[in-house]
Amino acid sequence: MTTTAANTILAEWNNLGLDEAADVILPCNGSPVWATLVAYRRPFDLPAALFAKSDEIWRSLPEEDWQEAFDSHPRLGESLAKSATAQSLNWSSQEQSAASPDDAAREALAQGNREYEAKFGRIFLLCATGRSTAEMLAILQARMRNDAATELREAAEQQRLITQLRLRKWLQTPAVTCAELVASMKTDVA
Repeated sequence: MTTTAANTILAEWNNLGLDEAADVILPCNGSPVWATLVAYRRPFDLPAALFAKSDEIWRSLPEEDWQEAFDSHPRLGESLAKSATAQSLNWSSQEQSAASPDDAAREALAQGNREYEAKFGRIFLLCATGRSTAEMLAILQARMRNDAATELREAAEQQRLITQLRLRKWLQTPAVTCAELVASMKTDVA
């Protein structure tokens, strides 16, 4: 096997204790249960194996663990979250960097966030990498038409995509956008 940055990072991570390994990957998702279960399933020889196991574990978690991951994100257009690591907040800032910083766009996102939270009881979660503010607002408005169960599944899918992107960032693999990630993956939505 050729040694790559990702393989070196995985090899080092595979040798950590369970708690430390879970702490290292927690910023990739935000759910302590997810992080612990993924760390428990080590070792991973290749990034693809980690990505697949991450998805499997994420889809198996109950709603309360999903909510912990959701809570680790700031609202779109904001920089603070209910519970997040410094690395998670840094990644969120990068992921939202295409969002327009102007006051009108910021207010439109804030209003959309408030309406979404009033309807669904949690923040609006979207894999924002590579998306403009206009795209984010259009997606938010479309998802406001979802019923609660459909929207929970959609939020969980967006979290899964964000987790996949962040695992790739952590492993220092080439950067991709959300659309590119979706196109490159087989998605069987839970």
